[in-house]
Amino acid sequence: MNSYDPPYKITSKILNLSTLISEELTKLQFTDTFKVNPMLRKKNRIKTLAGTLEIEGNFLGEEKITSIIEGKRVLGSVKELAEVRGAIKAYEKLDEYKYDELKDLLLAHKILMDEILTTAGSFRSVNVQVGTHIAAQPSIVNDLMIKLFSWLKDSDEHMLLKSCIFHYEFEFIHPFSDGNGRIGRLWQSVILNSYNPIFSLLPTESIVRDHQEEYYKAIEDSTELGESTPFIEFMLEMIWQSIQNIKNDVPINVPKNVPLKRLDKIVEIIAENRDITIAELSSLLEVTDKTIKRDISKLKEQDRLIRVGSLKSGYWKNL
Repeated sequence: MNSYDPPYKITSKILNLSTLISEELTKLQFTDTFKVNPMLRKKNRIKTLAGTLEIEGNFLGEEKITSIIEGKRVLGSVKELAEVRGAIKAYEKLDEYKYDELKDLLLAHKILMDEILTTAGSFRSVNVQVGTHIAAQPSIVNDLMIKLFSWLKDSDEHMLLKSCIFHYEFEFIHPFSDGNGRIGRLWQSVILNSYNPIFSLLPTESIVRDHQEEYYKAIEDSTELGESTPFIEFMLEMIWQSIQNIKNDVPINVPKNVPLKRLDKIVEIIAENRDITIAELSSLLEVTDKTIKRDISKLKEQDRLIRVGSLKSGYWKNL
């Protein structure tokens, strides 16, 4: 029987945020625009990497991280470059890690810190102090982590809350000599991604970076209170904000949802006049040329229409 029982309370704020996040995820799940898109995923993965590294003082930034991913030469210290390479490799396996397997977390740490620590992938053998918090003795770290993962696997708590609780408890134990913050944030993303793949599109770590002082304060407040409640509230706010931000960050070449009546009307008009132009369609339907172009893209995506002439001259063919 698992004796690890993380203390926390379910507040009205936690309930409200959990409900809002769940409702938004349901909407996004049925929205074509937000299906896992490789370009959007790559863009936000870079934001995630930059965010989690900047929290730890590595400021190479998104541009240089992009160059490293593309195999280009980048100027930086040996440690900075090693940290970026490790983070890139660790996050590449986001879909492969099993969130409730301790060996996978150890593997993630090994990948993340391999060029930096000789003990990468192993729990610390020394005492550590983070601020005023004295972390668990190294002799009991392994046992605490086994129990924490047992709780993670067996708990009936909602995955949103489990991800936040785990993140705090992990930082409280502080099982590694270095890399605890990065692994804690990575593993919360692993848990969330296992709950809903939409989370692979959310650069939550970059939002946390933008609220770094509040992040550390939430950890400190939870430690002082003796339960993870303040940290759960904070992280749910970060998740909620990351969802709101991504809704305004859709690549322009990804067609947005279009009212079906207007799509049907476009098909009807073109059926009657295949020489009609974009400008004429926008005038008839009282929308911008840009909107019509998006509508056309959507119709082509649905295999309802193809263009056999230029955008300027028209010549459309219904399928």
